[in-house]
Amino acid sequence: MKILLAIDGSPFTKKMLAYLAAHEELITAGRHEYTALTVQPSLPPRARAALSKDMVDEYYAEESAKVLDPVTKFLAQSGITVHTRAEIGPAGTTIAKIAEDDKFDLIIMGTHGHGSLGKLVMGSVSTQVLANCSVPVMLIR
Repeated sequence: MKILLAIDGSPFTKKMLAYLAAHEELITAGRHEYTALTVQPSLPPRARAALSKDMVDEYYAEESAKVLDPVTKFLAQSGITVHTRAEIGPAGTTIAKIAEDDKFDLIIMGTHGHGSLGKLVMGSVSTQVLANCSVPVMLIR
């Protein structure tokens, strides 16, 4: 099974990893193929214009590594090799597009659980993922 782990480095990512660790059927070495995906928001146009391309690329690489490296280390402790991927853009639609395009069987992601009012005011990455793809999504709260 191809599993996409949508991660953002928040405490909700840690809860998702703890859930994986507690469910052997999801984290058995050699049984599944894992990809850890982080999506960084685009820098505002004025900020990008004020910086060199190398500085912008370095910023995105550093921010992505802060999120991906701990997940890679955690899964390695269970004997799991994980592919990593970093993208730039709106998180919800980017996760959904990658899941569809790369034919993942399952998306696993933590959710902040803001509730209806929070979703209305702030939006929700998990809601956007659910609305934009047909791949099954496991939300860990």
